[in-house]
Amino acid sequence: MQRCGWARGPSPHYEAYHDREWGVPVHDDRLLFEFLILEGAQAGLSWATILNKRARYREVYDGFDPAKVARYDARKVAALLADPGIVRNRLKVAASIANAQAFLAVQREFGSFDAYVWGFVGGRPRQNHRRRLADVPARTPESDALSRDLKRRGFKFVGSTICYAFMQAVGLVNDHEVGCFRHDEIKALG
Repeated sequence: MQRCGWARGPSPHYEAYHDREWGVPVHDDRLLFEFLILEGAQAGLSWATILNKRARYREVYDGFDPAKVARYDARKVAALLADPGIVRNRLKVAASIANAQAFLAVQREFGSFDAYVWGFVGGRPRQNHRRRLADVPARTPESDALSRDLKRRGFKFVGSTICYAFMQAVGLVNDHEVGCFRHDEIKALG
């Protein structure tokens, strides 16, 4: 079975993540919030690091409930910064709280974060036809637009490259290599 080249990464979680999650269109706000926070936490680190810490993130971030994360206080921040099971970066932890607050504002304005974010691709996944990993861009005009708008709304750690990784993860774009068994499966979901 042929997979995307990156799926043979350094983490034992890579293959399962590739085969079950990456690129599957997500319309659940809680899961969209989770990916937004995890992609921001990954900045400057490997995705393997985040996949290895994902279960702990789910525990300490209250299942990625944005309403709960938006209310985190100094005591909770101190506990997060002391937890070796997550990325203990003060700016990233603060950003996760600010992002939860901004996320809730987007939900109020658009009815859901799902409705908002899918608007950047016209409501349907972009079906790309990448032959190899080297063909995948780090950013696109859509990720640039998403990044600009998120920043305008007060989100942090949402540069265009992070936004494109988010878009790939949650299926806004299908960047599975055309030879990968998941490419056509994901395409059929769109």
